[in-house]
Amino acid sequence: MEKKELHNLWQAVLSEIELSMPHATFVTWFKPTEIISIEDQNLKIVVNNIFAKNQFEKKFDRDIKQILKNNGFSRPQIDYVIKGKKEIIKIGEDSAQINNKEKSINSAFKQNKNVAGLNPKYRFSNFIVGNCNDLAHAASQAAAAMPGKKYNPIFIYGKSGLGKTHLIQAVGNEVLEKFPNKKVLYATAETFGNEYIDFVRYKKDRNFSNKYRNVDVLIIDDIQFIAGKTKTQEEFFNTFNTLHQSDKQIVLSADKPPAEIPDLTDRLKTRFQMGMTIDVSLPDYETRCAIINAKADMSGIKMSSEITEYLADQIQTSVRELEGSLNQILAYCEMKNEAPTLDLAVGLLGNIKKSRPKHITAKQIVDKTAGFFDIKVDEIKSKARNKEIVQPRQIAMYLLRSELKMSFPKIARELGRSDHTTAIHSVEKIELNIKLDLQLREQVSSIRERLYV
Repeated sequence: MEKKELHNLWQAVLSEIELSMPHATFVTWFKPTEIISIEDQNLKIVVNNIFAKNQFEKKFDRDIKQILKNNGFSRPQIDYVIKGKKEIIKIGEDSAQINNKEKSINSAFKQNKNVAGLNPKYRFSNFIVGNCNDLAHAASQAAAAMPGKKYNPIFIYGKSGLGKTHLIQAVGNEVLEKFPNKKVLYATAETFGNEYIDFVRYKKDRNFSNKYRNVDVLIIDDIQFIAGKTKTQEEFFNTFNTLHQSDKQIVLSADKPPAEIPDLTDRLKTRFQMGMTIDVSLPDYETRCAIINAKADMSGIKMSSEITEYLADQIQTSVRELEGSLNQILAYCEMKNEAPTLDLAVGLLGNIKKSRPKHITAKQIVDKTAGFFDIKVDEIKSKARNKEIVQPRQIAMYLLRSELKMSFPKIARELGRSDHTTAIHSVEKIELNIKLDLQLREQVSSIRERLYV
């Protein structure tokens, strides 16, 4: 079957599936999939990661097969293939087998003398990708595939709790998996600074410089903590130059872009900006749903869509807080030997900050967007076509869609439009440009943060 025919068949299946489930569930699990081959009754479908694979095998497989039968297949069989994986885990492999594979990887990492500081649990395969982090994820994978050759340095920034540490350590773990002989070192900037102070004061660890310079991949977390420390910055400057000139990969994270880190020397700022500087922002609704489902699957607990959507709606500030709240529910269920319910989730999470709105409104989104751009609400709803008004209007439409799941006709009416195709065009334009335009991503992220404070 030709590629176009495969695509058309899978689109027909997706169209039927979309009608049978919540929009967020469809976008999270089904939208990233594609069919790559059909041999007789056997189909291969590509999914994002191991968590999606488990979800399809356990939850969606029967429904997909039924729809395939409706489309001419008598006894369809499906292989769910993880995107980018050469070794495919066969259908029927249970969670115990998957856990054994992870233990095997962890054991191999512990025995590897070329690794220092990495947590083997931080992998690309269990990092949930959304609009908030897809560019950072793609750049990190590219760096891991060709360390020192592409995007060097990688500088990932964003607020605390959004997955930066997971992502930068995933680079190191991926390098070790592909290139076992390469030396990888992960450390926080605080550790680097403290070890340098000990070296200067007490001549402790006389091989300090060699430790950080004799590696193939250096990963430093929270690099902003060396700001204001003149001697530490000088030492890191020399370390950076040594590694970069030798085509060794450097991966850094911070809470701000290099230019905005106070008391950081200009020569470090310019070097940090030499490669790829990219942000990780607050996860949108679909990404939050995916994170909850993935973490629950890791614990072997099936989470209902009602609980998933409740948690995703209530907790918008960080991935870390989202995981913490989910862990409360999972721990309680494990102790009581009970299945999670919506009432249980509501009860356990009753201590969520009172100041956080339980549900934002369309009016709040329009007001906050107008306020961010210092324009009046009447202007954003007007028929004005100048850029200063059009882009804020498009951003407001995008947020109404991404945060409230509003239909396009409702979005159009909320912004004073009679034709919903304007809303469709606006949302699609922002979805496309947000991946390429750093300023736009930061604007959307800032407005989203204002909505949930």
